[in-house]
Amino acid sequence: MLITPSILNADFANISAEIERVAAAADWLHLDVMDGHFVPNLSFGPAMVEAVKRNTDLPVDVHLMISQPERWIDKYVAAGANNVSFHFEATNDPVAIATELKKLGVSAGLAIKPDTSLKEVTGILKYFDLLLIMTVEPGFGGQKFMTKMLPKIAQAREFIDRNELNVQIQADGGINLSTIKSAAMAGAEVFVAGSVVYSSDNPASIISELKQSIKS
Repeated sequence: MLITPSILNADFANISAEIERVAAAADWLHLDVMDGHFVPNLSFGPAMVEAVKRNTDLPVDVHLMISQPERWIDKYVAAGANNVSFHFEATNDPVAIATELKKLGVSAGLAIKPDTSLKEVTGILKYFDLLLIMTVEPGFGGQKFMTKMLPKIAQAREFIDRNELNVQIQADGGINLSTIKSAAMAGAEVFVAGSVVYSSDNPASIISELKQSIKS
C-alpha cells in the first residue's frame, strides 16, 4: 500500500520545503499536469517535474491530464518522471504510448475518468504497469470522493488478479482517513492524497495516519 502526496496542493514558491514536509513518510510524489483543454484547469509542465526531481529521491509519479499525451511523454520522462500516467480518453492509441514509455525506461499508467467503463480498457491492461482510477472528476483538487467508483475498483482488482496481471491500482481523488479504507478494501493499493496532506500542519504525520487507517 503506497501513499503518493499530490503537490498540486503544495506551495509552489517553496517546493523544496514542501517536499521535505512529506519526504519521511511518502512513497512517491504525485504531479498533476493539466493543460486547460482536456480538463478546464491549468497547472504546470515539465519544468516543475524537473524542479521536484532535483529536490527528492522519491519516485516521481506524473499524471497527464492533457490532450494528445503522445506529443509530450518524452519531455516528462526527460524531466525525471519515473511513472507517467495518461488518459485513455485523450488518445487514439494508448498501447503505442505505453510501449514508448517502456522503451524510454519508465512505468506506464493508464488513467480513466469516472464515466469511462472498466470494460473499455480491460483488453489493453496487460500493456500497463498501473491503472489510475479517478474517484473524482479530473481537473481540480479538494473534491469529494465518489463512492460509486468503488465497484469499478473492485472489478479492476478481480480482473487483474484473475488474469495474473502485474498492474497496480491507483485511486485518485477525495482520499482521506475515511475514504482510503473503502478504496483499499475495494482493491486499490496506491493512493493519491492531496488536500488532506497539505492542509495539515504536519503532512508527514497525516501520511502515517493514512497508512495506519488502511491497516486498521
